[in-house]
Amino acid sequence: MARSAPTVAYKPKPGEIPTNPGVYRFRDADGRVLYVGKAKNLRARLSNYFAPLRTLHERTRRMVTTAASVEWTVVASDVDSLQLEYMWIKEFDPPFNVRYRDDKSYPFMAITLGDEAPRVIVTRNRRIPGAKYFGPYPKVWAVHDTIDLMIKVFPIRTCSDSSYKKAMASGRPCFPGQIGRCGGPCSMKVTIEEHRAVVEDFVAFMAGGDQRFRKELTARMKEASAAMDYEAAALYRDRLQAIDAVLNKSALVLAADTDADLFGIAEDELAATVQHFVIRGGRVRGVRATTIEKELDITGGDLVDQVLQRTYGNADGADIPRQVLVPAMPEDADDLEQWLRDRRGKSVTIQVAQRGRKAELMKTATLNAQQALMLHKTRRTSDYVARTQALTDLQEALDLAEAPLRIECFDVSHLGGTNVVASMVVFEDGLPRKDQYRSFKVEETTDDTDSLYQVLRRRLAYLDRPDDDDVPPPADATADGEVVTERRRARFAYRPQLLVVDGGKPQVEAAARALRDAGHEEIALCGIAKRLEEVWLPGEEYPVILPRTSESLYLLQRLRDEAHRFAITHQRRRRRGDIQSVLAEVPGLGDARIKALLRHFGSVAALKEATPEQIEELPGVGPKLAASIHAHLSAR
Repeated sequence: MARSAPTVAYKPKPGEIPTNPGVYRFRDADGRVLYVGKAKNLRARLSNYFAPLRTLHERTRRMVTTAASVEWTVVASDVDSLQLEYMWIKEFDPPFNVRYRDDKSYPFMAITLGDEAPRVIVTRNRRIPGAKYFGPYPKVWAVHDTIDLMIKVFPIRTCSDSSYKKAMASGRPCFPGQIGRCGGPCSMKVTIEEHRAVVEDFVAFMAGGDQRFRKELTARMKEASAAMDYEAAALYRDRLQAIDAVLNKSALVLAADTDADLFGIAEDELAATVQHFVIRGGRVRGVRATTIEKELDITGGDLVDQVLQRTYGNADGADIPRQVLVPAMPEDADDLEQWLRDRRGKSVTIQVAQRGRKAELMKTATLNAQQALMLHKTRRTSDYVARTQALTDLQEALDLAEAPLRIECFDVSHLGGTNVVASMVVFEDGLPRKDQYRSFKVEETTDDTDSLYQVLRRRLAYLDRPDDDDVPPPADATADGEVVTERRRARFAYRPQLLVVDGGKPQVEAAARALRDAGHEEIALCGIAKRLEEVWLPGEEYPVILPRTSESLYLLQRLRDEAHRFAITHQRRRRRGDIQSVLAEVPGLGDARIKALLRHFGSVAALKEATPEQIEELPGVGPKLAASIHAHLSAR
């Protein structure tokens, strides 16, 4: 029996972790909280983190190995664990919990209910005392258009506080009041009490009570017409048209009594985007966009859990809807419903939109989230200002003589120490140059640092070759499916301003030795470690810590991730090609059975270690063929 891979030294002893619901915290050696999580059963959840390290997802393994201790707090109920987890995440801001970057570009409509005479304004400030907010809206002009239409129906104050105070003191209406665009008390047409009643109607309409006002205005218009008061009837008609104009800006997408929040989510390994549709009275009253940075690999349900906690953690009860529509059901949906119910004071349900108009609207929200995710990823790469800032910041952080306009990043990949390959990816001016990517095969090596040293010596040798040397084409350099069919001597000989290696201090020292032995110590070097994204320089005892949200760190992460992806892709292509060509030599074994074998055993290594009896378990493979396969693989 193979010995299981080790786990971390601080793993609690069997039986120490309780089976109660609770909240846990991972801390590093300095006591900093790295991650906060909740669980219905603490022992069951924490055992997932203390499995053999080789079985953990890469980023989960990074968190567990960075931590030096784990602690937990038992609570009375699962709902209590929700609240405690939210409080601790807000308090400690752990680096491995998801990070939120709300889109600050969207404006809101606010009604300042805390004022003596409330007014309606356009603002991005969400902290006005006593204010009621609607939106956000996609554009500032859209809010102004809505307000212009609304004050025709509900004439409330729009002037500034200074204008209002001056008008009330002087007895002369403010300028908007003089031209009929402000119906506040300063216009001398209504009292403060009458104005507040109109404000309450304004708020009720915006909150979804449009049908009541349409019925009331329609009835008044008919009454005025029957009484031959055509001037009043025309006024009510104009107000109805204004209401219709407002409603037409927010199309009816669901039943008129629908009061819901709908969340569309798109994600990749590192980030997620959320489109939050606020639906009141069956109409989309606002849309909020959020970008989330993920440090750990979490499921769709866990991500929804975190989104709902973040959205409603500080929300007023009136802002929590009757229904929450999500793309995936959280594991603790019942507890979340109870938590929301306690905050709202009324029933709240969480549902997955599966059919009908709700499913169609979910598709729309998800499509918007996918486009927002793509925009988030491309905006930082295509924005010239952001790229320039990244290169300038790198120059300052690494103390370089010039901005690194050409950066090459190297990564080594292997399968249990065999089939070692390495990748070189190239970024120029902060953008990938896939036509200049290269891959290397390492025939004999002792470890990753030796592999890295060999690869760098081979790459650096090209810098010293005459321009007219012939250079053979690459063995199998691919990137996203395209095949590099030509290698130009001049491109491969371009001198980089910065070399980046995937790894920490040992990898950086191996790369520095390669630069020294090749006589190219003028080329700058750094490594980015998969722990807390530390940047290591040769000869330094401590790493450089770049700001988490900096463009320079984002550029290094993209380089590292792209080099890793390219190395893995190349290794898999070689491994698949190698084993398929070997198996094709076995008599009676065709392409279909080869694919079935690899799919059944999951990896080349597992197939090579399988016994004839285990191979025979595959449908369509008899004892004789299984013995031939085993013998053929054992002979190699």
